Amino acid sequence: MLFARKQTTSSLTYLGEKCEVQGDIHLEGSLRVDGIVHGTVNVQGDMEISHTGLVEGPEIRARNLVIHGVVKARIVVEGKLSVSRTARLEGDATAGAIDIEGGAFYSGHMATADTKSLPGTGRLPELVGREPQ
Repeated sequence: MLFARKQTTSSLTYLGEKCEVQGDIHLEGSLRVDGIVHGTVNVQGDMEISHTGLVEGPEIRARNLVIHGVVKARIVVEGKLSVSRTARLEGDATAGAIDIEGGAFYSGHMATADTKSLPGTGRLPELVGREPQ
């Protein structure tokens, strides 16, 4: 497990392109991943996964998340989730706001919601159709 503790969320932890982490990451600052992470990632600040980055695990939690690389995980973002055209995202995502560029690959369920109501997924509303006249 990688633990990084700082007083503020303005600090940045950087995982280089040749870095591979096996285990969970918990940190109070922000995180940029250019390498590979296999495990749960819990970031109190912002997170960015570059075009060379790959994160595979049960879950990613962050304030804001920008994806340019590959993610295979459930995502919970308090603020904005941005998925660029070079990204490949496989997993369910819940965020305050979601922005997906044309050309991005996505497989899963997306929802914008108050993340404080998680982990329950809740029922989706049913569409009420009109009877033909």
